[in-house]
Amino acid sequence: MQRGSNLRALGGFNQTVVLDTIRRTPAGLSRVEIAEQTGLSAQTVSNVSRRLLDAGIIREAGIQNLGVGKPRTILQLDPSGHYAIGVHIDPAVTNYVLLNIDGEILAHSATHTTSAVDPATVVAEMRDSIEAIIEESGIDRSRVLGVGIASPGPIDINRGIVLDPPLLTNWHGVALRDELAKATGLFVLLEKDVTSAAVAELWTSTGHERDSFVFFYYGTGVGVGIVLGREVLRGTTSNAGDVGHVIVDPDGPVCRCGRRGCLGDAVSPETIVGSAIAAGLLDSPAVPLGTAVVDESFSRVAQLAYAGDERAVDLLDGVARHMADAIVTIVNVLDIPHVVFGGPYWQRISTAVSRNVVELINRSPALMTTGPVTVAESTVGDNVAAVGAACLVLDATLSPRSSTLYIAP
Repeated sequence: MQRGSNLRALGGFNQTVVLDTIRRTPAGLSRVEIAEQTGLSAQTVSNVSRRLLDAGIIREAGIQNLGVGKPRTILQLDPSGHYAIGVHIDPAVTNYVLLNIDGEILAHSATHTTSAVDPATVVAEMRDSIEAIIEESGIDRSRVLGVGIASPGPIDINRGIVLDPPLLTNWHGVALRDELAKATGLFVLLEKDVTSAAVAELWTSTGHERDSFVFFYYGTGVGVGIVLGREVLRGTTSNAGDVGHVIVDPDGPVCRCGRRGCLGDAVSPETIVGSAIAAGLLDSPAVPLGTAVVDESFSRVAQLAYAGDERAVDLLDGVARHMADAIVTIVNVLDIPHVVFGGPYWQRISTAVSRNVVELINRSPALMTTGPVTVAESTVGDNVAAVGAACLVLDATLSPRSSTLYIAP
């Protein structure tokens, strides 16, 4: 729980502390309860609450009568107060979501991911999709706080540029943030996709189970988002979480990086589909293994594993082993023994591999944590990165973080 300060210079931070406290209690809180939980004075809470009410961010939601003393007014988030749009650029599909301040998806759409050979075309298509989702939802456009873009890394977050993601062909140095802001007239943020996914889990959680965790994202590629003390750790260049080249099989195939047995190659859906074809589990497709073929074929492997096909079960057991090996290394380095799995491909195999992953992690002789590693599944679902992209805007505007306490000379 973040604690506030009664110093006048910290008023902005106090406002986000109060809002975060209300947000994490969906039933609402009285001003007295907010003061007790944040350590702020009653006067400070009253002043902050008034500003939030005037801004339409929170609302008064009834009276609580405890039988003794003055009845207390309950404060809750106002879901119709503000909205944010999230965009997730995946090598196959670009997803768009519109969220209210509660993190509820009000509208969703998807388009084929366009090659960025012509950046102007990319920006125009994104602009049109964003305008369409606002119109579809019927909300007041002036209440949209902005757009968050979740992109595979590496990115240059300071300049808002998508640099050279290995799975996004022809996306080289695309100045997406500023160009999209210019095209839409909206505030735009660019963030790495795995960081966005972690933000989604953080924003939509209500208790303390997501205070510190590692988010393991399993999609076209793999990566981790890191949260410590309810703050997302981004790294020096905001590209933290690239674990695709953690070695999990020294005798495995040669990765594009030149080493053998990298996690990203070992567990990628494309690798699993290729192995299934080689083992005769799937027929060789009539077309090359593009994203659409991999997507459909991977789902078929999962279905066969659930039906008891031993070859498919063996393939997914291998995925579990490689993931567990990588997670042991990650939690040892970070000392965060809580892992949340998510992403579009995780949902398809979670029932088949999650129990194995937990057992393999906690039985590993290399595990150095003082207690067991706990594993949970994303509460957000397949669109976690897109939701996270929207939450980035809400998070940047409305969540308390210690960095705001530094006062420039």
